[in-house]
Amino acid sequence: MKHHMFASTPPLGWNSWDCYGATVREEEVRGNAEYMAKYLKELGWEYIVVDIQWYEAGANSSIYRPFVPLEMDDYSRLIPAANRFPSAENGKGFKPLADYVHGLGLKFGIHIMRGIPRQAVHANTPILGTEVRARDIVHPNSICPWNTDMYGIDASKEGAQEYYNSLFELYAGWGVDFVKVDDIAASRLYYFHKDEIELIRKAIDHCGREMVLSLSPGPAPLEFADTLIENANMWRMTDDFWDHWDLLYGMFERCEKWSEYVGDGHWPDCDMLPLGHIGIRSVDGGGGDRWTRFTKDEQITMMTLWSIFRSPLMFGGDLRDNDEWTLSLLTNPDVLKMHKESHSNQLVSREEDRVVWSAKDLEGNTYVALFNLSNETATVKTTLNQVGVTGVKQARELWTHKELGEIADELEQVLPPHGAVLVKLY
Repeated sequence: MKHHMFASTPPLGWNSWDCYGATVREEEVRGNAEYMAKYLKELGWEYIVVDIQWYEAGANSSIYRPFVPLEMDDYSRLIPAANRFPSAENGKGFKPLADYVHGLGLKFGIHIMRGIPRQAVHANTPILGTEVRARDIVHPNSICPWNTDMYGIDASKEGAQEYYNSLFELYAGWGVDFVKVDDIAASRLYYFHKDEIELIRKAIDHCGREMVLSLSPGPAPLEFADTLIENANMWRMTDDFWDHWDLLYGMFERCEKWSEYVGDGHWPDCDMLPLGHIGIRSVDGGGGDRWTRFTKDEQITMMTLWSIFRSPLMFGGDLRDNDEWTLSLLTNPDVLKMHKESHSNQLVSREEDRVVWSAKDLEGNTYVALFNLSNETATVKTTLNQVGVTGVKQARELWTHKELGEIADELEQVLPPHGAVLVKLY
């Protein structure tokens, strides 16, 4: 499938949601892009994504203001609020900001909600290139339960595809490389929006620009895996993921179920990494301005699971505030190489809260992740035979860079509560 070439390896980037909710401003986007270009780009980090409600001039946190006027053009399409994105004034949209990000050698992404603005329907504004108007394509009963910006679209109506085509033509003109579409992979009211996913796939193909398609929120239904692979590059396996141990604990079961659907260009998504300085203007996740509540052991566990599962990696904190520890989690070349190039990634065993995953690489090396999900110190082990290895191997722990010596039969580690190690056998 052609669109799988747009994200042949799992995307790595930054998204504004965890730190700024619906309120991110242009100078914050530019600042995080500059940091990524300086410290992360050479290791494969490349996407800068502006999350929800960039068209809402008065957004003030992650709590949405219901039924407020939104910035919109003459053809029912939302545009950036110029008070928050000054370079968008006079109809320039996100092109100047995207150009700036591209000038740093990075790629630019945006978040959108599925559907058409409610205010477009109420005003019955036109659809570009058609005689159709907003009320002609709307599905007024298809609403988002947590955000009042949009109505869903009736895919059977004349003009439905043309509306989505006009959206993605606009985004292509801006220079958008990544689109995160929300209220679509799973909806608390309507389950799975297959028809609108297919409209969006066709619209991206029609616009002529390569764009990675990310679907949110989750949990995306496992029974629609084939549809997701056929239409998207990544899709959420979970609702919003925050810095709570119970959510990280639950991700292990999700990864086990979705692991067979991981493949080049199509990536089940564990959601963002709530690391570093988050909650600056977001009150989601049960807290405000803070550093991640995950302990260092839990941060290693999260990064190890996301990496050996090959989830996309989207950092949620303000990059500019990173301390040395947080930066080290994002710049470990051995871990990133495994994340980018490994194959045969799978759960090896789970005995209560002792979990083992493994993967291979193209050079014949084997990676083994040992996890202790319990609340007590525990010994976690696996045999070389269980991870498909024969003979004696050298072992190195990738987070600490510690050489573990020769392993002839069994790999065993004593791990702290909620802790993990990632071992390369070579």
